[in-house]
Amino acid sequence: MKILSFCCFLSFSPNSLFGMGNPLLDIIAVVDKDLLDKYTLKANDVILAEDKHKALFDELVKKFKVEYHAGGATQNSIKVAQWMIQEPHNVGTFFGCIGKDKFGEILKQKAEEAHIDAHYYEQDEEPTGTCAACITGDNRSLVANLAAANCYKKDKHLDLEENWKLVEKAKVYYIAGFFLTVSLESILKVAKHASENNKLFCLNLSAPFISQFFKDNLMQVMPYVDVLFGNETEAATFAKEQDFETKDIKEIAKKAQALPKVNTKRQRIVVLTQGKEETIDTFPVLKIDPKDIVDTNGAGDAFVGGFLSELVQEKPLDQCVKAAHYSANVIIRRVGCTFPEKPDFN
Repeated sequence: MKILSFCCFLSFSPNSLFGMGNPLLDIIAVVDKDLLDKYTLKANDVILAEDKHKALFDELVKKFKVEYHAGGATQNSIKVAQWMIQEPHNVGTFFGCIGKDKFGEILKQKAEEAHIDAHYYEQDEEPTGTCAACITGDNRSLVANLAAANCYKKDKHLDLEENWKLVEKAKVYYIAGFFLTVSLESILKVAKHASENNKLFCLNLSAPFISQFFKDNLMQVMPYVDVLFGNETEAATFAKEQDFETKDIKEIAKKAQALPKVNTKRQRIVVLTQGKEETIDTFPVLKIDPKDIVDTNGAGDAFVGGFLSELVQEKPLDQCVKAAHYSANVIIRRVGCTFPEKPDFN
């Protein structure tokens, strides 16, 4: 697959990287198979909470040792990118919706500690969203109760002059596919701005259910996507839903790359991960001893964060992927999407 080099026009300053998504407080616990069976959860999956899952959150807290971490896919990636960059602070901007409650205050505090410039739309109709991360071995089953995250409003937040100015300051944009379930109009406004100004717009397939049940929303955004992320499971589902008629991950990448694109100045780049295998288009993955794997929960988010940290600095694609593998390798050794004080990467 031909990879175009990035145009070296990016300035590297605060608010250069923009993310918008679902801010969630992760409730993380190592659980047993009985709990997964009780709530009909797959060992390695991402779903939205239904009524039958409401008791899961309480049960986790009561019966298992839990840890709380600021989460949500896009926010995690922006945090990891900022951690990789270190200085200046606030390179990453993040928009999302929270409740006016204790969990919301924790998220604000965690964002500040991570040196990201988070601007939350705060409302009091719904509580701050949570995500149960049920860990078994090196698998993770995520159950997201979006709550407040589902209440993001373009007209109440994104359209406000002071907020839109932050969008305009950015050179690279990243949104996880999960946000397609919340505010398509917000995504399209940002994506069109990026396309019209020849900036980089990045999207993640995020989970199989996005390609299956939010296909129309996804394909409305796809023409604006410069960099598309996904893992092999998400890619397979996307290919099936798009009638690609192939299960070969390299062929899927090529077909996704060839989908219609508005900004023809940039060829679409497709980055598909395969866990312990090589990333497409092919880069070696850092090997890790299975006994060092603590939690794969944040690995995908960390991969994207590492990639974005180099992308916003105008680095070539192989360096972006190298940073992506490095940050994912660090995060899977720790609980949640957390990291040591400083990276050891160059």
